[in-house]
Amino acid sequence: MRKENVPQDNSPTYDGHKKLMYAIDKEGHYTGVQSSGWEVESFATSMAVEDLQQLTQEAKEAVKKGELSPLAYHMHKHRLDIANLAQVSGFFQWQVKRHLTPKIFNKLSQRKLDIYCDVFALSRQQLTNIEES
Repeated sequence: MRKENVPQDNSPTYDGHKKLMYAIDKEGHYTGVQSSGWEVESFATSMAVEDLQQLTQEAKEAVKKGELSPLAYHMHKHRLDIANLAQVSGFFQWQVKRHLTPKIFNKLSQRKLDIYCDVFALSRQQLTNIEES
């Protein structure tokens, strides 16, 4: 993309900020250019955020029904998936999957709960009771 063609669509997802993009200048060299957004990118970002909010709401309802542990709600609320949560917590993915079930989550040791509390920056009460977060 040429420097003069860098989108400047004042994207609401940028919240008034600018993004550094690289474009080709008149001499054919790559150079950094500030962009206020691109309508297509803004639309895609909005759709992704809506999907994440939907997953969070579905997880909250499943927790209330006893189908999932509160960990599932916090995972989605913080925009993580099982692989990411495993990476930041130090647990294996298979362990995180098990912790998503209420029966297993309710038997977790204080040490394991504290790890999740640290990951999400929550108190133990907030971690285990989704109504308080």
